[in-house]
Amino acid sequence: MEITYWSDYACPYCYIGETRLKKALEQTGLADETTLQMKAFQLDPNAPEHAAGDTVTRYGKKYGLDPEAAAASVAQISALGEAEGLSFAYADTLFTNTMDAHRLTKLAQSKGDPELTEKLIGLLFKAYFADGLELADHEVLMNAGLEAGLERDEIQALLDSDKYFDAVRRDEAEAASLGVHGVPYFVIDGMLAIPGSLSTEDFARVLTEQIPALKQKVQTAQALGDACGPDGCRIR
Repeated sequence: MEITYWSDYACPYCYIGETRLKKALEQTGLADETTLQMKAFQLDPNAPEHAAGDTVTRYGKKYGLDPEAAAASVAQISALGEAEGLSFAYADTLFTNTMDAHRLTKLAQSKGDPELTEKLIGLLFKAYFADGLELADHEVLMNAGLEAGLERDEIQALLDSDKYFDAVRRDEAEAASLGVHGVPYFVIDGMLAIPGSLSTEDFARVLTEQIPALKQKVQTAQALGDACGPDGCRIR
C-alpha cells in the first residue's frame, strides 16, 4: 500500500493525523507493507524568518476570536495532541517560514531510507510543537538533520543553497491541481483521498474495509470492461 500525504510542520492536525495514521497501520498489521511519502504544503509561504507575536494572538486574529476563545481553542488542539501521546504545547509554538524544513525533508527522502526520513519528520514536528523552536532557524534544522542521521556537510550545503526549492514548489503545485486547500491531505493507493485528520479507528476502518472494497471494484471493472490495445480489441 502506498500513502502519499501533503503536510506542513506548522500544522497541528498534520502532526496529530500522521500519528493516528501510523497507529492505525500498526494496529491493522499493515505498517510493514505500507510506504509513506510526505509532500510539502506551506500554510503560509510568506511567513517570516522569525516569529512575530504569540500563537494565541495570531490564532485569534486569523479566526476572528477574542483572546479567551482563542486560548481555549489552542488548548483544545493541544489536548488532542497530548491524547495521542505527543508532547504538544501549541500555545508556545513560534510560527516561521517552513520552506527550509521542507527542503531538508527532501534531502532526507533523496537517501532512499524511509527510517531516516520518518525520524527527521518526527524530530521537526517535535522541535516545533514540543520544544517551541523556530523551524526557519538553520541551527534548529542542522541539529534535527544530524540527529536523524544526515551528514553535517550536506545539510550545510543545502541550507546555503536553494536546492529542492523547486521540488517543494512542485509538491504545492500538485496539491493545487488536486484542489487541495488544507492539510493534512492523504491519498491512499491513488484511489481514495482523505482531507483532514481522522481518528485512529476511522483510519483503520478505511485501511481494512474501504480500500479493499475499492480495489475489488477496480479489479471487477478491469475484468469486465471492453478495451482495445496494440494487439487488437478484446471480445467478451
